[in-house]
Amino acid sequence: MVLTLEIIFIGIAVLFLISIIANKFSERLGVPALLIFLVVGMLAGSEGPGGIPFDDPTLAQLIGIVALVYILFSGGLDTRWEEIQPVLWPGIALSTVGVILTAVLLGAFAVLVLGFPPLVGFLLGAVVSSTDAAAVFSVLRTARARLKGNLRPFLELESGSNDPMAVLLTTGIIGLILAPGSSIFDLVPTFAQQMAVGGLMGYGLGRFTVWFINRIKLETEGLYPVLTLAMVLLIYGLTSVIGGNGFIAVYLAGLIIGNSVIVHKKSLIRFYDGIAWLMQIVMFLALGLLVFPSQLVSAFVPGLLAAVFLILVARPVAVMLTLIPWKMPMNEKVLVSWVGLRGAVPIILATYPLVAGVPNADAIFNIVFFIVIFSALVHGTSIPSVARWLGLSAPLAETGKLSREFDVDPDTSSELVELVIPPDASAVGKQVVDLGLPKGTLIILMQKGDERFVPVGSTVIGANDTLLILTTDEMVESVRACLLTCKEPRSVSSSPSLAESFSCTAVIEKDPDRAEPDQPVVFRGLATVSGDCTATVSEMAWDFGDGTTDKGETVSHAYAAAGTYTITLVVTLSDNTACRATTDITVYSAEASEGEEQGR
Repeated sequence: MVLTLEIIFIGIAVLFLISIIANKFSERLGVPALLIFLVVGMLAGSEGPGGIPFDDPTLAQLIGIVALVYILFSGGLDTRWEEIQPVLWPGIALSTVGVILTAVLLGAFAVLVLGFPPLVGFLLGAVVSSTDAAAVFSVLRTARARLKGNLRPFLELESGSNDPMAVLLTTGIIGLILAPGSSIFDLVPTFAQQMAVGGLMGYGLGRFTVWFINRIKLETEGLYPVLTLAMVLLIYGLTSVIGGNGFIAVYLAGLIIGNSVIVHKKSLIRFYDGIAWLMQIVMFLALGLLVFPSQLVSAFVPGLLAAVFLILVARPVAVMLTLIPWKMPMNEKVLVSWVGLRGAVPIILATYPLVAGVPNADAIFNIVFFIVIFSALVHGTSIPSVARWLGLSAPLAETGKLSREFDVDPDTSSELVELVIPPDASAVGKQVVDLGLPKGTLIILMQKGDERFVPVGSTVIGANDTLLILTTDEMVESVRACLLTCKEPRSVSSSPSLAESFSCTAVIEKDPDRAEPDQPVVFRGLATVSGDCTATVSEMAWDFGDGTTDKGETVSHAYAAAGTYTITLVVTLSDNTACRATTDITVYSAEASEGEEQGR
């Protein structure tokens, strides 16, 4: 059969469709997407049913680098600065010192146990020393692996910023192998230059991109994603040309842009979410095509031994030693040790020795590929279970039917809340105008059965109706209490219930907004009861999120350790009806505060 352009298009489309459909089933089975894409690529290769001949490591390397650039940018774009700020320094330490320790430990194992020459053994350790951003983002941003506290941003920060060290170690050791007279200490100034230039270029060009997007005023909204596609390549290329690390630059630029106010921000985030998935599919398919399954047989034993050592010894030891300066709970350190997902980056780095003609390059590539497959099977499928076992699994987020196509600006305090009205709720049978919703709260969409519409004041709320409500962060709990309160209070008190048209609203004020350990924070509770209700506030109860409680309108509390705490205020009225409010406060260590001040 003649290989025409049309046949090539059909082949590409079929590979994409198979990958997407297989990924849908992989989510149900708990298998990470990268494993599915790699397997599809292997089956489509020259030794699989697809029979596609592909043996070009240089092209595979190019595809991998371009894909990784956009995946890192997308990850930075969708990361909130306030999430990674508390874990910035331990994340940077793990992405530098942790990578070096992992490379040294695995390199020593490769030399002493697997019998590799010293430099080749440490080259193997360098290639698989970093966790993979594409794999980590893919697994941690699914509902199966929701984690408590700052663990998700911490792990994503590590995976998004540890590639420069792995690239430097890999290219540096290759240079030592090909030029025996050079010294490993020559890598130190090179690494410092790459990190410094990469950071400065990422920050500067990120700020420039924000300014440019907001000033150019394009007539067509669809051109803004095209503009940013070009800017991402420009940021990576310019940074690399002047001696910086392009990977850290694009991740930092994405972080700057995602945390700035820009036009069409939501559409850009959605666009790059699709681009990230497209890049993952292309990258893993290309790397899967590059592999010859028959050659993996010889890599089974050394690959299995190296993978087990990496998972059970090298990664945990590197994490425990690197995080000694920070008082992180042991269960969190154990989970960080376990989330050592290897993915596309080690395979891409494994093409460097192939392209450079390093001895034993084929063996390194096959062992690395086996380690990635093993890591995907072990880590990717077990992270949710390990998180639950360690008590670090967060509740699954509710998936809304109406809110999927609506978003609010993340730079504002607005919040979208989707509620299904239970049959015993006090709101059932009332008109919207009589609900007594807090001021500034709007029902923007309503669903009755299969009918969706914008309600008006005279619209009657029925059982099992779905409401999409626009409110503020502070009013979310009040809105829930107003709409979901049962008609018959569960309290055993004989006090009369509130009138049907009441609205109870609680608000928390705090001073200061953030604090250091042992620094007192003053909390003040505000409560208003509106409508026909004559009930008054009888008690304000506080839960400070660290196991301590208090009562009163104004209270003071000092936290013993750094972290992010959720404060809950429960206001009880004279008839035993209650409303509540929550807020978060971040307690910074003295070292983090000093680091932030120096950064300014």
